[in-house]
Amino acid sequence: MVKMYQVSTLQALMLGYSRSVITVSELLEHGDTGIGTFEDVDGEMIVIDGVCYRATENGKVVVAEPEKGVPFSAVCSMQGKRSLELGEFESIDRLKSELNNLIEEEFGLNSMHVARIDGEFSFVDARSESAYKSMHVTLKTVLEQTQKAFCFQDIKGSLICVYYPDYMDGINAAGWHLHFVSDDRKLGGHVFDLSMAGGKCILDKINTIELRLPDEPVFDTYSLKDASGHEIKQVEQGKG
Repeated sequence: MVKMYQVSTLQALMLGYSRSVITVSELLEHGDTGIGTFEDVDGEMIVIDGVCYRATENGKVVVAEPEKGVPFSAVCSMQGKRSLELGEFESIDRLKSELNNLIEEEFGLNSMHVARIDGEFSFVDARSESAYKSMHVTLKTVLEQTQKAFCFQDIKGSLICVYYPDYMDGINAAGWHLHFVSDDRKLGGHVFDLSMAGGKCILDKINTIELRLPDEPVFDTYSLKDASGHEIKQVEQGKG
């Protein structure tokens, strides 16, 4: 059985809770594949092959320090129960639609899923950000100050794709959320758009989740229903 291990909730991150809940080394005890961010929203996280990478504000990737704090993440130990070849996709929306078709074939739209796609890309339109130490400052406001967008062209790499069903919106982002890292592990970030020539996909369906919530009193000062669906979509799926 594949289990999703999630640190905190997207609602908490959206509303400004970006303090460390666990460390990178602790996170890797629970999975070898996944995505997330770091304390104070210090870059985008890509976990692949059991290594945690941090995409810095300029799109360059470094191995995350074992003691670096993690405020939000979702990881699993991939088994790759389904494996298939994917063809050409001219946009991220087309790719997400195909991924939806794949999980619908297995009656999985109400379950969680993780996919890894190793492929060749004409371009990957992505973002990352630098640290912004704050309390109760929304993620949207932080990203307005720190986010930088960049485009990788004619590049080979891997997409880590995490899917949560609509009814879990707020725990995580509903639908597919994609992070990218290049084959040489030098470039990466949160993906806004892409054009893929083709690739190999492995996919796992997940119906068990362990949720690790912060245990410090300040966490209870956040009203975790206040982040709007519009803001979540804006932050997770668009440059706005």
